[in-house]
Amino acid sequence: MPWHRASTANDIPCNAITGAKYRGSNILTLWVAGMQHGYASNQWATYKQWAANGAQVRKGEKGTAGIFYTITEHEDATGKTKATPFARAFYLFNAEQVDGETNKASAPREDLTQRIARADEVITATGAKITHAGSRAFYRHSTDEIYLPERAAFIGTETSSPTEAYYSTALHELTHWTGHESRLARGFAKFKKFGDEAYAVEELAAEMGAAFLCAQLGITNDPRPDHAQYLASWLKVLKSDSKAIIRAASEAQKACDYIMQASETGETRATLAVAA
Repeated sequence: MPWHRASTANDIPCNAITGAKYRGSNILTLWVAGMQHGYASNQWATYKQWAANGAQVRKGEKGTAGIFYTITEHEDATGKTKATPFARAFYLFNAEQVDGETNKASAPREDLTQRIARADEVITATGAKITHAGSRAFYRHSTDEIYLPERAAFIGTETSSPTEAYYSTALHELTHWTGHESRLARGFAKFKKFGDEAYAVEELAAEMGAAFLCAQLGITNDPRPDHAQYLASWLKVLKSDSKAIIRAASEAQKACDYIMQASETGETRATLAVAA
């Protein structure tokens, strides 16, 4: 990943509100959930705890089940006191699943990226909802939102600068965004002929779209090795269907044109939609 991932996720999971550390099997459960979802924070709390702290769990986020153990005492038929273990499930949400005050303690990092005015203008003109938070970059189709790490998190790689890493990642997710039904209606429908490889073709289109846009916006003068390394992981679909790369390139170009159009007219995509 061309961005910084905090190491706190590997610490003992703790409650973001009380500061208490989780114990036993809950540690393993939260560690696994954190790794699966790429959370950088080790802070967790229940829905009610976040809400009471002025934060809001984002719509569509799934909780991770924890187990609360306690001992209840009661008298049996002979009058003797018996202790019975009792387990109750509860659900926790990571700080990266929450908007608002999350009590996340992290030292501020220097932003190593440089602003590229034209690129920022193009991204803003699309009207896409982009949230900078957490340690993952993805487009969520269900809520039509793009999530990116903070700009200061981007450190680049051996083959890309922090600036190139940030913009290429943003443009990759923005290309995915164009596939929504309300825009180019790309999705898997156009790629269903590729069967199980439909996802791979969409990723090819998104990465080529990012490469096209990076070149058009002057973010990088040459195709970055990062692009080639990414595309290499989809060689299976390219070998199984020689036309897949042509179809993906065509869709990438359509996405690139769609993204550039709003900035060239001086209006946001939202304004263009209303006018239509």
